[in-house]
Amino acid sequence: MKIYTKTGDKGYTSLFSGERVTKNHLRVNTYGTLDEMNSVLGLARAYNQDAEIEALCRRLQTLVFILNSDLATPFPTAAAADRVTRISAAHVRYVEQQIDLLTGRLPELAQFILPGGTPVAACLHVARTVCRRAERIMVELAAAEDLGPHTPVLVNRLSDYLFTLARYANLRAGRADDILDRDFPDLSADESVPGAEGASA
Repeated sequence: MKIYTKTGDKGYTSLFSGERVTKNHLRVNTYGTLDEMNSVLGLARAYNQDAEIEALCRRLQTLVFILNSDLATPFPTAAAADRVTRISAAHVRYVEQQIDLLTGRLPELAQFILPGGTPVAACLHVARTVCRRAERIMVELAAAEDLGPHTPVLVNRLSDYLFTLARYANLRAGRADDILDRDFPDLSADESVPGAEGASA
């Protein structure tokens, strides 16, 4: 099987249903962004040396593949058989259970934290923000097409899970949460700040 097919040279691609759509179609944009998120998870795994984090990330990547196959396949007509596994309440419940389990092991979060920490956690925070971008695109898609009751919910939960998993990866590595510094100085009157003159011009 060749990697290149030449069928997309004119800016069109095929959904799993066989339907041809433009590559900037909202559906393609949604699952393409989630594929980007999945690649960031792969980067997190490349940095990771913790067996538990590895297992959690690998399972999450598999779930995202299921999610993307759902998004790449519009619902069939009543007479046609469905071709893919659809996201269900069970998938959402799995993610919620993982969030609750890891949250129970983490220190209580009473303040905002800065994204970062270990390379693994930093990658998971990047994945979280990519997930949020996918969700913003999905909101527009869901207004135009039926995505089912569970797919949008799952994407919303995934960003929460990635946030929790990033904190957990830091915890496992002995790295404390980096708490937001609320005492950031007021720079508006600080004439010694480099570039302040140019910024006010």
